[in-house]
Amino acid sequence: MIYIYNDYGGTHTTSLAAAYHLKQLPQSEQKLTTEEILNVKYFNKLTKQDFGKLIFHGVDEEGHSVYTIGRKRNKYVVPALKEMSLLLQEKFKFDEKIVFSNTSPTVPFLMSMGGFFSRGLKIDVIGVPLLVKGAKRCCDNIYRLVENTKEVGRTTFAENVIILENEMYK
Repeated sequence: MIYIYNDYGGTHTTSLAAAYHLKQLPQSEQKLTTEEILNVKYFNKLTKQDFGKLIFHGVDEEGHSVYTIGRKRNKYVVPALKEMSLLLQEKFKFDEKIVFSNTSPTVPFLMSMGGFFSRGLKIDVIGVPLLVKGAKRCCDNIYRLVENTKEVGRTTFAENVIILENEMYK
């Protein structure tokens, strides 16, 4: 199975989701510390050159690969990846389940502003504290989103490629 967490930039909520998924963060809805947030691999480290790239984060305890992708505002990226996955599955006769999980609904306004200042304007002195406050505010939702994503992955569906929009985590 392959899990792919996706959002606008691919460096904040997706990185936190991948870290939760891989058990690199405490496995609960408790608030994260500033240090825990800033030590997450790729958190606030990706640039515009990384948009559209699948970033490998690791293999989970069940042997499943975990990736992230920043898709910008393009609503066609994930459906196109789904169609490509289905095409490859058909052509090469493999049935690896792929779960795309959108972390965008978890993003609070503070995190959006922090990302704009830090990644967009390169003003970390303003952006990073906003990102950390935003991450602390949404970490419980991200944790629950990841747990739900993993549960969906374990469930048998007729489809091998699943897209989760996760609107319930707003």
